[in-house]
Amino acid sequence: MPRSFASSSSLNRRRFLAATGAVSLGAALSACGGSGDGGGASTGPVSRADIDKAMKTPTELTFWTWVPDIGKEVALFEKKYPAIKVKIVNAGQGVAHYTKLRTALKAGSGAPDAVQIEYQAIPTFTITGSLLDLSPYGAAALKDTFVDWTWGQVSGENGEIWAIPQDTGPMGMLYRKDIFDEHGIDVPRTWDEFAAAARKLHKADPKVYLTNLAANEAAAWHGLLWQAGAKPYSMSGKSDITIDVDGSVSRKLGEFWGGLAREGVIGTEPDFADSWYAALNKGTYATWLTAAWGPAFLSGSAKSTAGKWRAAPLPQWDAAEPSSGNWGGSTTSVLKNTKNPIPAAMFAQFLNSDPASAKMFATEQFFFPATKALLTDAGFVGDAPSFYGGQKVNQLFADISSTVGPAFPWPPFLDQAATDWTETVGKSLADRTDTVRALGAWQSRLTAYAENQGFTVHSS
Repeated sequence: MPRSFASSSSLNRRRFLAATGAVSLGAALSACGGSGDGGGASTGPVSRADIDKAMKTPTELTFWTWVPDIGKEVALFEKKYPAIKVKIVNAGQGVAHYTKLRTALKAGSGAPDAVQIEYQAIPTFTITGSLLDLSPYGAAALKDTFVDWTWGQVSGENGEIWAIPQDTGPMGMLYRKDIFDEHGIDVPRTWDEFAAAARKLHKADPKVYLTNLAANEAAAWHGLLWQAGAKPYSMSGKSDITIDVDGSVSRKLGEFWGGLAREGVIGTEPDFADSWYAALNKGTYATWLTAAWGPAFLSGSAKSTAGKWRAAPLPQWDAAEPSSGNWGGSTTSVLKNTKNPIPAAMFAQFLNSDPASAKMFATEQFFFPATKALLTDAGFVGDAPSFYGGQKVNQLFADISSTVGPAFPWPPFLDQAATDWTETVGKSLADRTDTVRALGAWQSRLTAYAENQGFTVHSS
Protein backbone atom coordinates (compact mmCIF):
# COMPACT_ATOMS: atom_id res chain seq x y z
CA MET A 1 0.00 0.00 0.00
CA PRO A 2 2.05 2.90 -0.92
CA ARG A 3 -0.53 5.00 -2.27
CA SER A 4 -2.84 7.55 -1.01
CA PHE A 5 -5.95 5.57 -0.26
CA ALA A 6 -9.26 7.22 -0.49
CA SER A 7 -11.14 4.85 1.82
CA SER A 8 -10.61 2.31 4.55
CA SER A 9 -11.86 -0.47 2.28
CA SER A 10 -9.19 0.48 -0.24
CA LEU A 11 -6.59 0.45 2.50
CA ASN A 12 -7.55 -3.04 3.56
CA ARG A 13 -6.85 -4.22 0.03
CA ARG A 14 -3.33 -3.03 0.38
CA ARG A 15 -2.43 -3.67 4.00
CA PHE A 16 1.33 -3.80 4.16
CA LEU A 17 0.99 -6.61 6.65
CA ALA A 18 -0.93 -8.81 4.25
CA ALA A 19 0.60 -12.16 5.06
CA THR A 20 2.63 -13.37 2.12
CA GLY A 21 2.72 -16.97 3.22
CA ALA A 22 5.58 -18.91 4.71
CA VAL A 23 7.52 -21.32 2.58
CA SER A 24 9.71 -24.18 3.71
CA LEU A 25 13.14 -24.60 2.21
CA GLY A 26 12.21 -28.12 1.18
CA ALA A 27 9.30 -26.84 -0.82
CA ALA A 28 11.41 -24.07 -2.26
CA LEU A 29 14.04 -26.44 -3.59
CA SER A 30 11.67 -29.10 -4.87
CA ALA A 31 9.96 -29.10 -8.22
CA CYS A 32 6.73 -27.15 -8.02
CA GLY A 33 4.23 -25.59 -10.37
CA GLY A 34 6.05 -22.30 -10.36
CA SER A 35 9.52 -23.61 -11.07
CA GLY A 36 9.12 -25.52 -14.28
CA ASP A 37 10.34 -24.59 -17.73
CA GLY A 38 8.25 -21.45 -17.75
CA GLY A 39 6.14 -22.27 -20.79
CA GLY A 40 8.85 -21.02 -23.11
CA ALA A 41 10.40 -18.44 -20.79
CA SER A 42 13.60 -17.07 -22.27
CA THR A 43 17.04 -17.50 -20.75
CA GLY A 44 18.58 -14.99 -23.17
CA PRO A 45 17.59 -11.68 -24.76
CA VAL A 46 14.39 -11.84 -26.77
CA SER A 47 14.63 -10.32 -30.24
CA ARG A 48 12.59 -7.36 -31.35
CA ALA A 49 11.18 -9.49 -34.13
CA ASP A 50 9.93 -12.09 -31.65
CA ILE A 51 8.36 -9.39 -29.50
CA ASP A 52 6.62 -7.78 -32.48
CA LYS A 53 5.31 -11.15 -33.62
CA ALA A 54 4.01 -12.07 -30.18
CA MET A 55 2.28 -8.74 -29.69
CA LYS A 56 0.38 -9.20 -32.96
CA THR A 57 -0.68 -12.75 -32.17
CA PRO A 58 -4.17 -13.08 -30.62
CA THR A 59 -3.59 -13.91 -26.95
CA GLU A 60 -5.51 -13.76 -23.68
CA LEU A 61 -3.60 -12.98 -20.51
CA THR A 62 -4.93 -13.48 -17.00
CA PHE A 63 -3.97 -10.84 -14.47
CA TRP A 64 -4.61 -11.20 -10.74
CA THR A 65 -4.89 -7.88 -8.91
CA TRP A 66 -6.73 -6.30 -6.01
CA VAL A 67 -6.49 -2.76 -7.43
CA PRO A 68 -9.95 -1.21 -7.88
CA ASP A 69 -10.95 -0.01 -11.35
CA ILE A 70 -7.64 -1.09 -12.88
CA GLY A 71 -9.53 -1.88 -16.07
CA LYS A 72 -8.96 1.74 -17.08
CA GLU A 73 -5.20 1.26 -17.17
CA VAL A 74 -5.50 -2.16 -18.78
CA ALA A 75 -7.61 -0.64 -21.54
CA LEU A 76 -4.67 1.58 -22.52
CA PHE A 77 -2.54 -1.53 -23.03
CA GLU A 78 -5.23 -3.27 -25.07
CA LYS A 79 -5.62 -0.18 -27.23
CA LYS A 80 -1.92 -0.22 -28.06
CA TYR A 81 -1.87 -3.98 -28.57
CA PRO A 82 -5.34 -4.91 -29.85
CA ALA A 83 -4.39 -8.56 -30.39
CA ILE A 84 -3.81 -9.00 -26.64
CA LYS A 85 -6.76 -9.24 -24.27
CA VAL A 86 -6.33 -9.14 -20.51
CA LYS A 87 -8.70 -10.93 -18.17
CA ILE A 88 -8.69 -9.17 -14.80
CA VAL A 89 -9.28 -11.37 -11.76
CA ASN A 90 -9.57 -10.23 -8.15
CA ALA A 91 -8.41 -13.39 -6.39
CA GLY A 92 -8.71 -11.79 -2.98
CA GLN A 93 -6.76 -9.44 -0.80
CA GLY A 94 -3.79 -10.00 1.46
CA VAL A 95 -3.68 -13.55 2.77
CA ALA A 96 -6.34 -14.80 0.34
CA HIS A 97 -4.49 -13.43 -2.69
CA TYR A 98 -1.14 -15.00 -1.84
CA THR A 99 -2.63 -18.26 -0.58
CA LYS A 100 -4.53 -18.79 -3.83
CA LEU A 101 -1.42 -17.96 -5.81
CA ARG A 102 0.71 -20.48 -3.94
CA THR A 103 -2.01 -23.11 -4.28
CA ALA A 104 -2.20 -22.62 -8.04
CA LEU A 105 1.57 -22.74 -8.39
CA LYS A 106 1.79 -25.96 -6.39
CA ALA A 107 -1.01 -27.54 -8.43
CA GLY A 108 0.67 -26.55 -11.67
CA SER A 109 -2.54 -25.09 -13.08
CA GLY A 110 -4.85 -22.14 -12.57
CA ALA A 111 -2.14 -19.56 -11.97
CA PRO A 112 -2.32 -16.22 -13.79
CA ASP A 113 0.15 -14.91 -16.34
CA ALA A 114 0.75 -11.66 -14.44
CA VAL A 115 0.13 -10.86 -10.80
CA GLN A 116 0.04 -7.94 -8.38
CA ILE A 117 2.65 -8.44 -5.68
CA GLU A 118 3.93 -6.23 -2.89
CA TYR A 119 7.63 -5.45 -2.63
CA GLN A 120 8.03 -7.37 0.60
CA ALA A 121 6.36 -10.46 -0.88
CA ILE A 122 8.76 -10.83 -3.81
CA PRO A 123 11.30 -13.02 -1.93
CA THR A 124 8.53 -15.43 -0.98
CA PHE A 125 8.08 -16.25 -4.66
CA THR A 126 11.60 -15.87 -5.98
CA ILE A 127 12.85 -18.50 -3.54
CA THR A 128 10.45 -21.00 -5.10
CA GLY A 129 11.53 -20.05 -8.62
CA SER A 130 8.01 -18.87 -9.38
CA LEU A 131 8.70 -15.49 -10.98
CA LEU A 132 9.85 -14.81 -14.51
CA ASP A 133 13.06 -12.84 -14.92
CA LEU A 134 11.96 -9.87 -17.01
CA SER A 135 15.45 -8.78 -18.03
CA PRO A 136 15.48 -10.78 -21.31
CA TYR A 137 12.32 -8.94 -22.32
CA GLY A 138 13.82 -5.46 -22.21
CA ALA A 139 12.91 -4.52 -18.65
CA ALA A 140 16.42 -3.31 -17.83
CA ALA A 141 15.84 -0.34 -20.13
CA LEU A 142 13.24 0.92 -17.64
CA LYS A 143 15.63 1.23 -14.71
CA ASP A 144 15.98 5.00 -14.95
CA THR A 145 12.21 5.41 -15.27
CA PHE A 146 11.69 4.53 -11.62
CA VAL A 147 12.87 5.90 -8.31
CA ASP A 148 16.25 4.31 -7.65
CA TRP A 149 15.39 2.50 -4.43
CA THR A 150 12.32 0.86 -5.97
CA TRP A 151 14.49 -0.79 -8.62
CA GLY A 152 16.56 -2.32 -5.85
CA GLN A 153 13.38 -3.83 -4.41
CA VAL A 154 12.53 -5.66 -7.66
CA SER A 155 16.03 -6.70 -8.76
CA GLY A 156 17.94 -9.89 -7.97
CA GLU A 157 21.55 -10.16 -6.89
CA ASN A 158 22.55 -11.46 -10.34
CA GLY A 159 20.77 -8.80 -12.35
CA GLU A 160 17.37 -10.47 -12.52
CA ILE A 161 14.32 -8.23 -12.69
CA TRP A 162 11.45 -9.89 -10.85
CA ALA A 163 8.79 -7.21 -11.12
CA ILE A 164 8.01 -3.70 -12.33
CA PRO A 165 7.31 -1.07 -9.62
CA GLN A 166 3.83 0.40 -9.52
CA ASP A 167 3.52 2.57 -6.42
CA THR A 168 5.38 3.44 -3.24
CA GLY A 169 4.99 4.60 0.34
CA PRO A 170 7.87 6.81 1.52
CA MET A 171 7.25 7.65 5.16
CA GLY A 172 6.60 11.06 6.64
CA MET A 173 4.64 12.67 9.47
CA LEU A 174 1.18 14.19 9.32
CA TYR A 175 0.52 16.55 12.22
CA ARG A 176 -2.23 18.70 13.69
CA LYS A 177 -1.04 22.27 13.29
CA ASP A 178 -3.78 23.58 15.58
CA ILE A 179 -2.70 21.31 18.44
CA PHE A 180 0.95 22.17 17.91
CA ASP A 181 0.15 25.89 17.91
CA GLU A 182 -2.05 25.65 21.00
CA HIS A 183 0.72 24.02 23.02
CA GLY A 184 3.68 25.88 21.55
CA ILE A 185 5.19 22.80 19.93
CA ASP A 186 7.54 23.19 17.00
CA VAL A 187 7.61 20.51 14.30
CA PRO A 188 10.22 18.06 15.62
CA ARG A 189 13.25 17.71 13.36
CA THR A 190 14.91 14.97 15.41
CA TRP A 191 13.64 12.01 17.41
CA ASP A 192 14.97 13.62 20.58
CA GLU A 193 12.81 16.67 19.88
CA PHE A 194 9.91 14.33 19.13
CA ALA A 195 10.27 12.63 22.52
CA ALA A 196 10.44 15.96 24.31
CA ALA A 197 7.31 17.14 22.49
CA ALA A 198 5.49 13.92 23.41
CA ARG A 199 6.20 14.49 27.09
CA LYS A 200 5.30 18.18 26.95
CA LEU A 201 2.01 17.64 25.13
CA HIS A 202 0.73 14.78 27.27
CA LYS A 203 1.66 16.63 30.46
CA ALA A 204 -0.28 19.67 29.30
CA ASP A 205 -3.30 17.61 28.23
CA PRO A 206 -3.42 13.99 29.45
CA LYS A 207 -6.17 13.21 26.94
CA VAL A 208 -3.88 13.97 23.99
CA TYR A 209 -0.86 12.02 22.73
CA LEU A 210 1.72 13.19 20.25
CA THR A 211 1.28 9.97 18.27
CA ASN A 212 0.11 6.38 18.28
CA LEU A 213 2.56 3.59 17.50
CA ALA A 214 0.14 0.77 16.81
CA ALA A 215 1.00 -2.46 18.60
CA ASN A 216 -0.42 -4.46 15.69
CA GLU A 217 1.51 -2.69 12.91
CA ALA A 218 4.74 -4.50 12.11
CA ALA A 219 4.71 -2.63 8.81
CA ALA A 220 5.34 0.71 10.47
CA TRP A 221 8.10 -0.83 12.59
CA HIS A 222 9.83 -2.15 9.49
CA GLY A 223 9.54 1.29 7.90
CA LEU A 224 11.17 2.85 10.95
CA LEU A 225 13.90 0.20 10.85
CA TRP A 226 14.43 1.09 7.20
CA GLN A 227 14.77 4.78 8.05
CA ALA A 228 17.29 4.03 10.78
CA GLY A 229 19.49 2.03 8.40
CA ALA A 230 18.80 -1.45 9.78
CA LYS A 231 19.21 -4.62 7.74
CA PRO A 232 17.09 -7.10 9.71
CA TYR A 233 17.16 -9.81 7.06
CA SER A 234 19.80 -10.79 4.51
CA MET A 235 19.52 -13.81 2.24
CA SER A 236 22.52 -15.54 0.71
CA GLY A 237 21.47 -17.99 -1.95
CA LYS A 238 18.33 -19.99 -1.23
CA SER A 239 19.24 -21.53 2.12
CA ASP A 240 21.27 -19.06 4.19
CA ILE A 241 19.72 -16.10 5.95
CA THR A 242 21.03 -13.62 8.49
CA ILE A 243 18.38 -12.49 10.95
CA ASP A 244 19.18 -9.37 12.94
CA VAL A 245 15.92 -8.04 14.33
CA ASP A 246 17.45 -7.28 17.73
CA GLY A 247 20.72 -5.72 16.61
CA SER A 248 22.00 -2.32 17.70
CA VAL A 249 19.71 -0.34 15.41
CA SER A 250 16.65 -2.31 16.45
CA ARG A 251 17.57 -1.87 20.10
CA LYS A 252 17.85 1.88 19.58
CA LEU A 253 14.28 1.84 18.29
CA GLY A 254 13.21 -0.47 21.09
CA GLU A 255 14.65 1.78 23.78
CA PHE A 256 13.13 4.88 22.20
CA TRP A 257 9.60 3.66 21.49
CA GLY A 258 9.43 1.26 24.41
CA GLY A 259 10.50 4.07 26.71
CA LEU A 260 7.81 6.44 25.44
CA ALA A 261 5.21 3.70 25.74
CA ARG A 262 6.20 2.88 29.32
CA GLU A 263 6.07 6.58 30.18
CA GLY A 264 2.52 6.60 28.84
CA VAL A 265 3.12 9.60 26.57
CA ILE A 266 2.23 7.86 23.28
CA GLY A 267 -0.70 5.68 22.30
CA THR A 268 -0.30 2.05 21.27
CA GLU A 269 -3.82 1.05 20.21
CA PRO A 270 -4.40 -1.02 17.03
CA ASP A 271 -4.67 1.06 13.90
CA PHE A 272 -7.36 0.92 11.21
CA ALA A 273 -9.94 0.03 13.87
CA ASP A 274 -13.06 2.00 14.81
CA SER A 275 -11.52 3.44 17.98
CA TRP A 276 -8.44 4.55 16.05
CA TYR A 277 -10.53 6.35 13.42
CA ALA A 278 -12.49 8.03 16.19
CA ALA A 279 -9.28 9.11 17.92
CA LEU A 280 -7.99 10.77 14.75
CA ASN A 281 -11.27 12.64 14.32
CA LYS A 282 -11.47 13.91 17.89
CA GLY A 283 -7.83 14.99 18.20
CA THR A 284 -6.51 12.29 20.51
CA TYR A 285 -3.38 12.01 18.35
CA ALA A 286 -1.48 15.06 17.20
CA THR A 287 0.55 13.20 14.57
CA TRP A 288 0.33 10.13 12.38
CA LEU A 289 3.61 8.58 11.27
CA THR A 290 2.50 7.24 7.94
CA ALA A 291 3.41 6.90 4.27
CA ALA A 292 2.72 8.87 1.11
CA TRP A 293 -0.66 7.14 0.71
CA GLY A 294 -1.62 8.49 4.15
CA PRO A 295 -2.64 12.05 3.19
CA ALA A 296 -5.47 11.01 0.85
CA PHE A 297 -6.52 8.22 3.20
CA LEU A 298 -6.70 10.59 6.18
CA SER A 299 -8.67 13.21 4.25
CA GLY A 300 -11.36 10.61 3.68
CA SER A 301 -11.25 9.12 7.18
CA ALA A 302 -11.01 12.24 9.35
CA LYS A 303 -13.16 14.71 7.43
CA SER A 304 -14.11 16.61 10.58
CA THR A 305 -10.49 17.75 10.94
CA ALA A 306 -10.17 19.29 7.48
CA GLY A 307 -7.74 22.19 7.28
CA LYS A 308 -6.04 21.33 10.58
CA TRP A 309 -3.39 18.94 9.29
CA ARG A 310 0.01 19.55 7.75
CA ALA A 311 2.81 17.23 6.60
CA ALA A 312 6.51 17.06 7.42
CA PRO A 313 9.38 14.60 7.05
CA LEU A 314 9.91 12.01 9.75
CA PRO A 315 12.06 13.24 12.62
CA GLN A 316 15.67 12.22 12.06
CA TRP A 317 18.28 10.27 13.97
CA ASP A 318 20.90 12.43 12.23
CA ALA A 319 19.52 15.75 11.02
CA ALA A 320 22.61 16.26 8.84
CA GLU A 321 21.76 13.18 6.77
CA PRO A 322 18.00 13.07 6.14
CA SER A 323 16.61 9.60 5.62
CA SER A 324 13.30 7.82 5.45
CA GLY A 325 11.86 4.36 5.10
CA ASN A 326 9.10 2.96 2.95
CA TRP A 327 5.78 1.54 4.10
CA GLY A 328 3.82 -0.21 1.39
CA GLY A 329 3.83 -0.33 -2.37
CA SER A 330 3.35 -3.00 -4.98
CA THR A 331 4.50 -4.21 -8.36
CA THR A 332 3.49 -6.32 -11.33
CA SER A 333 5.24 -9.66 -11.72
CA VAL A 334 4.98 -12.38 -14.35
CA LEU A 335 4.88 -16.02 -13.34
CA LYS A 336 7.57 -18.26 -14.74
CA ASN A 337 5.13 -20.92 -15.87
CA THR A 338 3.13 -18.60 -18.12
CA LYS A 339 2.54 -19.89 -21.62
CA ASN A 340 2.69 -16.30 -22.86
CA PRO A 341 5.95 -14.87 -21.49
CA ILE A 342 6.45 -12.16 -24.11
CA PRO A 343 3.01 -10.50 -23.97
CA ALA A 344 2.87 -10.93 -20.18
CA ALA A 345 6.29 -9.31 -19.76
CA MET A 346 5.34 -6.46 -22.08
CA PHE A 347 2.08 -6.00 -20.18
CA ALA A 348 3.88 -5.68 -16.83
CA GLN A 349 6.24 -3.12 -18.28
CA PHE A 350 3.59 -1.09 -20.09
CA LEU A 351 1.15 -1.03 -17.18
CA ASN A 352 3.61 0.69 -14.86
CA SER A 353 5.91 2.65 -17.17
CA ASP A 354 3.57 4.03 -19.82
CA PRO A 355 3.16 7.73 -18.88
CA ALA A 356 -0.61 7.75 -19.32
CA SER A 357 -1.10 4.53 -17.35
CA ALA A 358 1.25 5.60 -14.53
CA LYS A 359 -0.49 8.96 -14.25
CA MET A 360 -3.87 7.26 -14.14
CA PHE A 361 -2.78 5.26 -11.10
CA ALA A 362 -1.91 8.54 -9.37
CA THR A 363 -5.14 10.31 -10.30
CA GLU A 364 -7.69 7.49 -10.35
CA GLN A 365 -6.53 5.15 -7.58
CA PHE A 366 -4.52 7.78 -5.66
CA PHE A 367 -1.37 5.67 -5.70
CA PHE A 368 1.85 7.45 -4.83
CA PRO A 369 4.05 7.23 -7.93
CA ALA A 370 7.12 5.11 -8.50
CA THR A 371 8.14 6.91 -11.69
CA LYS A 372 10.56 9.82 -11.60
CA ALA A 373 8.54 11.68 -14.24
CA LEU A 374 5.43 11.87 -12.07
CA LEU A 375 7.41 12.88 -9.00
CA THR A 376 8.53 15.96 -10.92
CA ASP A 377 5.23 16.55 -12.75
CA ALA A 378 4.01 20.07 -12.01
CA GLY A 379 0.39 19.02 -11.90
CA PHE A 380 1.04 16.24 -9.41
CA VAL A 381 3.52 17.89 -7.05
CA GLY A 382 1.74 21.23 -7.32
CA ASP A 383 -1.52 19.91 -5.89
CA ALA A 384 -2.40 21.92 -2.75
CA PRO A 385 -5.34 20.25 -0.97
CA SER A 386 -7.40 22.39 1.39
CA PHE A 387 -7.46 19.52 3.91
CA TYR A 388 -3.78 20.34 4.49
CA GLY A 389 -4.23 24.08 4.50
CA GLY A 390 -3.10 24.41 0.89
CA GLN A 391 0.24 22.71 1.54
CA LYS A 392 1.81 20.94 -1.44
CA VAL A 393 1.84 17.56 0.25
CA ASN A 394 2.74 15.57 -2.86
CA GLN A 395 5.84 17.70 -3.32
CA LEU A 396 6.87 17.04 0.26
CA PHE A 397 6.56 13.28 -0.12
CA ALA A 398 8.28 13.39 -3.50
CA ASP A 399 11.23 15.03 -1.76
CA ILE A 400 11.06 12.44 1.02
CA SER A 401 11.15 9.63 -1.55
CA SER A 402 14.63 10.72 -2.59
CA THR A 403 15.84 10.06 0.97
CA VAL A 404 14.60 6.47 1.26
CA GLY A 405 17.52 4.10 1.81
CA PRO A 406 18.59 2.28 -1.36
CA ALA A 407 18.45 -1.24 0.06
CA PHE A 408 16.17 -2.99 2.50
CA PRO A 409 16.00 -6.77 1.95
CA TRP A 410 13.02 -8.87 3.00
CA PRO A 411 12.84 -12.49 4.18
CA PRO A 412 10.89 -15.19 2.32
CA PHE A 413 8.64 -15.56 5.38
CA LEU A 414 7.58 -12.03 6.20
CA ASP A 415 4.20 -13.19 7.44
CA GLN A 416 5.91 -15.12 10.22
CA ALA A 417 8.15 -12.15 11.01
CA ALA A 418 5.06 -9.93 11.32
CA THR A 419 3.20 -12.43 13.48
CA ASP A 420 6.17 -12.88 15.80
CA TRP A 421 6.69 -9.11 15.99
CA THR A 422 3.07 -8.55 17.03
CA GLU A 423 3.26 -11.25 19.70
CA THR A 424 6.55 -9.98 21.16
CA VAL A 425 7.50 -6.38 20.35
CA GLY A 426 3.95 -5.25 19.64
CA LYS A 427 2.73 -6.85 22.86
CA SER A 428 5.48 -5.11 24.83
CA LEU A 429 4.30 -1.77 23.48
CA ALA A 430 0.68 -2.51 24.27
CA ASP A 431 1.52 -3.82 27.76
CA ARG A 432 4.11 -1.06 28.32
CA THR A 433 6.78 -3.59 29.28
CA ASP A 434 10.43 -4.04 28.21
CA THR A 435 10.57 -3.65 24.42
CA VAL A 436 14.30 -4.35 24.17
CA ARG A 437 13.78 -7.71 25.86
CA ALA A 438 10.88 -8.34 23.48
CA LEU A 439 13.24 -7.80 20.55
CA GLY A 440 15.33 -10.69 21.83
CA ALA A 441 12.21 -12.86 21.98
CA TRP A 442 11.36 -11.85 18.40
CA GLN A 443 14.86 -12.83 17.29
CA SER A 444 14.66 -16.20 19.04
CA ARG A 445 11.22 -17.06 17.69
CA LEU A 446 12.05 -16.09 14.15
CA THR A 447 15.37 -17.92 14.23
CA ALA A 448 13.69 -21.10 15.46
CA TYR A 449 11.04 -20.81 12.77
CA ALA A 450 13.57 -20.32 9.97
CA GLU A 451 15.67 -23.25 11.16
CA ASN A 452 12.59 -25.46 11.34
CA GLN A 453 11.88 -24.53 7.73
CA GLY A 454 15.34 -25.72 6.68
CA PHE A 455 17.24 -22.45 6.53
CA THR A 456 20.72 -22.01 7.90
CA VAL A 457 20.43 -18.96 10.14
CA HIS A 458 23.25 -16.58 10.93
CA SER A 459 23.24 -13.65 13.31
CA SER A 460 25.28 -10.54 12.64
